Amino acid sequence: MQFIKTHPARIYAVAVAALALVAHFVPSLPSALVLGLVAAVLGTGEAVQRTEDGKTLAAGETDEHQDQGAGDELSA
Repeated sequence: MQFIKTHPARIYAVAVAALALVAHFVPSLPSALVLGLVAAVLGTGEAVQRTEDGKTLAAGETDEHQDQGAGDELSA
């Protein structure tokens, strides 16, 4: 579970690539099924993007707090 929380974009990329390969090599799939999967993939991509944005913002806040602490030491 920790791997999923740490690397959601990588897992998403592998899943999308696998779905694309299946859609290409299995032409007998119904188009409604393929379009439904495309819609699900787009929704999942949005969730992955928000997760990654949250991690980026959290890392930026951590860096700002560390920078402020370093400034306090320099002024002392």
